[in-house]
Amino acid sequence: MAHENPHENLDLEAELSPGGASASRVHPNDPWVWSLAICAVFAALASIRLAIPSTPLFDEVHYLPAARDMLDVWNGDEAIYRNKEHPLLGKTLIAIGMALFGDNPLGWRIMSLIAGIVTVGASMRAMWHASEDRFATLAFGVLLATGFHIFIHARIAMLDTFMLSAIAIAAWQFAAAIRKPEQGRWRLAFTGVAIGAAIGAKWNAMPLAPVFGLSFFILRLSAGRRRLLLSRRGAPVPGISLAEAFLWLGVMPLAIYALSFAPGYWLGTQNDPSLLAQDGIIAFHSEILSLQRQVLDAHPYQSSWDQWALNTRGIWYLYEEIDGAQRGVLLIGNPVTMLLGLPALLWCLGVGIQRRNPAMLAAVVGYAVSLGFWLIAPKPVQFYYHYTIPSVFLLGALALTLSHVRQAGWSKVSFGVMAASIAVFAWFFPILSAAPLEPPVTFKDWMWLDSWV
Repeated sequence: MAHENPHENLDLEAELSPGGASASRVHPNDPWVWSLAICAVFAALASIRLAIPSTPLFDEVHYLPAARDMLDVWNGDEAIYRNKEHPLLGKTLIAIGMALFGDNPLGWRIMSLIAGIVTVGASMRAMWHASEDRFATLAFGVLLATGFHIFIHARIAMLDTFMLSAIAIAAWQFAAAIRKPEQGRWRLAFTGVAIGAAIGAKWNAMPLAPVFGLSFFILRLSAGRRRLLLSRRGAPVPGISLAEAFLWLGVMPLAIYALSFAPGYWLGTQNDPSLLAQDGIIAFHSEILSLQRQVLDAHPYQSSWDQWALNTRGIWYLYEEIDGAQRGVLLIGNPVTMLLGLPALLWCLGVGIQRRNPAMLAAVVGYAVSLGFWLIAPKPVQFYYHYTIPSVFLLGALALTLSHVRQAGWSKVSFGVMAASIAVFAWFFPILSAAPLEPPVTFKDWMWLDSWV
C-alpha cells in the first residue's frame, strides 16, 4: 500500500493525532508554530495588569529587598545579605529586571513574566520530544496556560517561576537528546546547565535533579552493555558513555549551582560580613539548612500535601483595596484539571508500564518525586505554592491521557476538557489578574469551597 503525502489531504484532527489512521502512515509534524502561538497568547494574558498592585505583593516583601541589595553591590555600595535561606539566582534575575526597567512594579515582575512564558514553551517542547504526540503537546500548552499556577507566578517576583522554567528547559533538552542522539552531547550539556540553574533558583528543584542522571543510568544498564561506564552504545543516547553523561548530568549542575552564588561574595558590610565570603560556599550551606529547618509559627495559609492534591486549600496573595479598587489574587489550581489530573496519573502509570511509554512514565515519576519530597521534607510549615512543580507533571499526564481518549474515538471528551479548562480560567481571571472587583462583586463569587477562603 502506497504511503500518502503527509502534506496533502490531512484534516486538523488527523494532523494532531499520532495514533489515528493517517498517523499510522505519516510521521507527525512538529507543532512548533502552534506552540509559539500558545506562548504568545499566554504572554499577552499574563501581561495584563502586570504592574498591579503597585506595592509589593505577598512574598515580594522578602525578595525585593534582597534584589535591591544586589543592585547596591553592582553600584559599588555596601549591602547586607538578606534572605539567606534561598540561593541567589532567582533574586539575581529579579535584580536584573530592576536594573533594566527600574525599581518599580514592572521592573520587579518582568523577569518572572519571561520565565513563565519560557516554562510554557519549554514544557511543550519537552512533551513533543518525549512523545511526538501533536495533540498531547498542544493540549499540554493549553492546560498549563489555563492551570492557574504558572499564570500567577509569572506575575509576581517570587523564585518559583525561575526554578520551574529551568526544570522545563532541562526536561526539553534531555528528551531531545534521546530523540536526536546526533545532538546528544550539547543537549545533555544544556540539561546539566538547566538543572544547576533550577537548584540555584530554589532548592525545591533538588529532588528532581538526580532523576535525569538516574534515568540515563537505568536505561543504559537495561541495554546490557558490558563496558558499562565507557561504552557509547545503547539507550538512551547512543554515542554518549555513562562516564560522559555523569559529567554533563552530575558535575555540570554542581558547577552551575556553585557559580550562581558568585554575587554573594560581595554582599555584606563591615559590621555584618558575608559568611559566604568568610567561610566559603560549602560551610555557608550549613546556615541555609538551619534557616530552612527553623520552626515557624503556625500560618493561616499553611497546608499539607493531601490538600494540594485535592485542591482544597489555596493562598490569597492579595485581597485589599489598592490602586483605586478592591482587588484579589488567589493561588489555587484550576478546579477542573487539578482533579481530572489525578485519575490521569493512574491511567499513565498503567498504560505507561504496559506499553513502555516513556512520556507517560516520566509524567508519573516527575509527579511522585516532586510531591513525595514534601512528605519527608524537614520544613515544618508548608504552602500550596510547593505544589507548583507537581502540578506541571499532573497536567502533562492529563494531556497524554486526553490524547489517548481522543484516539479511542472520544474526541468530544478531550476537547471538552480543554474547553472547560479555558472556561474556568476565564471565570477566575478577575482574581488571577488583580482586576478591579466592582460592588456587589466580592471574593465569595469564586469561593466554591469554604476552605478556599
